[in-house]
Amino acid sequence: MTLSSTIRSVLPDVETGGSTVPALVLRHAARLGDKPALIDGATGRTLTYRDLASGVDRMAAGLVARGFAPGDVLAVHLPNLPEYAVIAYGAMAAGGIVTGASPASTVEELTAQLTAARARLLVTVPALAEQAVAAAARAGVEEVFVLGTAPGATPFSELIGHSYPPVRVPIDPDRDLAALPFSSGTSGLPKGVELTHTALVTNVRQGQASLSFHEQDVVVAVAPFFHALGLNLVLPGSLAAGATVVTMGRFDLEAFLALIQQHRATLTIVVPPIALALAYHPMVDNYDLSSLRAIGVGAAPLGADQEQRCAERLGCAVAQGLGMTETSAFISGGPLDAPRRGSVGRLVPGTEARIVDPGSHTDLAAGRTGELWVRGPQLMRGYRDDPAATARTIDVDGWLHTGDLCYFDQDGYLYVVDRLKELIKYKGYQVAPAELEHLLLTHPAVADAAVVARPDPDAGEVPVAYVALRGPATAEELLGYVAERVAPYKRLRAVRITESVPRSPAGKLLRRVLAEAERAHCP
Repeated sequence: MTLSSTIRSVLPDVETGGSTVPALVLRHAARLGDKPALIDGATGRTLTYRDLASGVDRMAAGLVARGFAPGDVLAVHLPNLPEYAVIAYGAMAAGGIVTGASPASTVEELTAQLTAARARLLVTVPALAEQAVAAAARAGVEEVFVLGTAPGATPFSELIGHSYPPVRVPIDPDRDLAALPFSSGTSGLPKGVELTHTALVTNVRQGQASLSFHEQDVVVAVAPFFHALGLNLVLPGSLAAGATVVTMGRFDLEAFLALIQQHRATLTIVVPPIALALAYHPMVDNYDLSSLRAIGVGAAPLGADQEQRCAERLGCAVAQGLGMTETSAFISGGPLDAPRRGSVGRLVPGTEARIVDPGSHTDLAAGRTGELWVRGPQLMRGYRDDPAATARTIDVDGWLHTGDLCYFDQDGYLYVVDRLKELIKYKGYQVAPAELEHLLLTHPAVADAAVVARPDPDAGEVPVAYVALRGPATAEELLGYVAERVAPYKRLRAVRITESVPRSPAGKLLRRVLAEAERAHCP
């Protein structure tokens, strides 16, 4: 296969848009009726497809009755639970926009997201209610709902326990937003990613063409629903196919293996650390995982040898994929029946790509490494309230500059080599160095700071800080200062005190210099 400057998917195009997200995921609900749609892995509590459809209707009607209007934002601050689907799709059916917030967020992090999203309502669980209520008050959120009871929050039952008739809110799939996940983009602080119904619906269809969700599938949903991989691919892809989703609120390897065995799971999509555990951890031998037909690996690249080892040990198809929040979830993947080890697969339908020299922006031939640019119907509309960041990411011709250094082989398989962007990938999570740097600079003893990635065999990468001081402070003190203010996956793993942080004459941080120094520290 000879590649031109623009690489196009070899798969047949899928239908673009034409539906809302709730309509897509509920398209089989009437026919499937009492088939389990979602099962809570921890308790076995089940929502059938009939329950799901009814719950979405009642959620939408309850929101409209409270004055929730098209374009309003509802924040979902939950672990993976069956109710997540009811809440998210109910809000979308009411014409609203869903922003998922990490259960691990601190009050400060949650406040920042709620403020940037302009969230009007929030749903949480009792264990997280104290943080949620505090953040909501700071961000001006009108009401907090809780699955159960908690001080300062309205029981969720009051929102859905009513006899209002179903509502039919007019929605334009091409124009109206469905989701507002937060991403740090190629660098900087987290930004709201505006995704229309058309973008999300199309990406689900693109994912189906690559991953082939089946009605007979039982899918263990370990990817967090607040993350694009979980909310925009695993959950809607499974439900739109009529499969059963087993939710997992918090990852634990033994519990994960037990769920696969208990429910005879056929498919799961995981991040590389979980794939490595499946490939090498001795605990895997204690469980019957023979029901698995396929495993998808996303959020970060997995080595070819590890991918092969996972496939051989489990005796099922294993294939990688590449995506970004800014592309709804999916750019390339599979094919499950013919994966190329170490590759993130082939472009999903309707998607174009270029490999571009980062300096000259000239196109590069097959086998040469450059920045990956992509274009397709699944791209975001832009970053919320940040046209400058949008313009830096999507050019006037509609190409999204991913910040990933990649190459295509002669057969159109894509390989990720490195990243231009500065994000640190910790176990599939995005950690923005700028966010940690800003936090360090709030410490009275810190004069300057830079955060870089250190390669880690288990996590992929971990954040390490280089800090110049203006007053007395120890590395241990600064580690604790950051740990108290961020989610666990963002915590610094080391602080290195230095006389100065390297910068260019214009004041630009020379992060690559420190990244090279950090790699030199690695054994």
